Amino acid sequence: MISILFVCHGNICRSPMAEFIMKDICQKNNFDNCYIESAATSREAIGMNIHYSTREILNKYNIPYKRRQARQMTISDYDKFDYIIVMDSLNIRNISRIVPIDRENKIHKLLDFSSNPRDIADPWYTDDFETTYKEILEGCIGLFKEISKNNG
Repeated sequence: MISILFVCHGNICRSPMAEFIMKDICQKNNFDNCYIESAATSREAIGMNIHYSTREILNKYNIPYKRRQARQMTISDYDKFDYIIVMDSLNIRNISRIVPIDRENKIHKLLDFSSNPRDIADPWYTDDFETTYKEILEGCIGLFKEISKNNG
């Protein structure tokens, strides 16, 4: 079983979007060997559901999702998950307060799995959930290729 934790700042926009996009990709490709969650680096939105604009984008592209509560990543998540996938460089810096040393090289930016590595801007500030969706989809497709190639 491959386990993936998607991480962003608040766990209400980008990381749950990535969680449900990746679950959908795995389901559509009959890849049952995946366990996927998401979390935050901050405590700001703990307990909140997915942001309404994220839900709108998931609905627009027929990506199934369920109500959930934002949570903060913990040190025990490092041992629990094979991949810890963040959305931007700031997330990596914030994770270093939770997991000081990435001794197993588990922490990666999502778009490092694409042909154009870069940060995914936070739509909380940009209000551009469409671009966020496209970039997360691009990264999730690349990540899926990586895990299915190595664990097929």
